[in-house]
Amino acid sequence: MKFLLPLLAAAGGLVSLPAAAQVSRINDFNAIGWYVYQGDHQLGERWQIHTEYQLRRVNFITDRQQSLLRGGFAFKVVPRFKVGGGYTRLVTHPYGEHPVADGGSYPEQRFHADLELSDEVGRFALDQRIRLEQRWIGVPGASGSLGNSAVWSRQNRVRYQLALTFPLQGPTLDDGEWYLTAFDEVFLNFGREITTNVFNQNRIAGGLGYRVHDNFRLELQFLNQITHHFDPDPRTGFPVYEFNNGFRLGLTYNLTLIE
Repeated sequence: MKFLLPLLAAAGGLVSLPAAAQVSRINDFNAIGWYVYQGDHQLGERWQIHTEYQLRRVNFITDRQQSLLRGGFAFKVVPRFKVGGGYTRLVTHPYGEHPVADGGSYPEQRFHADLELSDEVGRFALDQRIRLEQRWIGVPGASGSLGNSAVWSRQNRVRYQLALTFPLQGPTLDDGEWYLTAFDEVFLNFGREITTNVFNQNRIAGGLGYRVHDNFRLELQFLNQITHHFDPDPRTGFPVYEFNNGFRLGLTYNLTLIE
């Protein structure tokens, strides 16, 4: 785990890099509310199926931001290390004063591969994830094969997340107990088409969780999201940064499908 921690420090520095390097830019501030369900369902001792849905709203709940549906799998190599992959379908709607979806709601399809490492440091439970994504971003109303470059634009991205939990009512987390929860995740673009827009976004969140049962948890976190638009503002040519603040309400429910 220790060899990955410097990545987080380096990633944190990248968050402020665009502000220092680019004097002329456009800032767009939004209040967000994210409602998240996710579950890892056991298929025997080593295999898992992942299911996830996120409803993301602006002005906390009244306006649309994004809708995300994700499915995948994971294989437990050793007790604390998993590999996996999956597929994501995302729709982004126009929002904010400088919407990235300025031509109307557009779809995105992704395929991803994951490496996940869990560890414990005292009472802290730590989870690290590196995710490699291949993204196909479509024009509004996109249809047809992903190989159609007139309809789908391909991009690559790597993500690193560090998450932690800390029990509040004893040395271990048991049913009916509260805990602290937090995570930070940085997103970096890469590929031939990437020049000045390596930094894509950063998300940091922290709050309270409640363990109802060993397979059922509820979490409410304050969420801060900084996003750098891939394309500059069409009128001024300046880069656009979103500064989104709000909350993330999460429900995790895991099932055992096969013993």
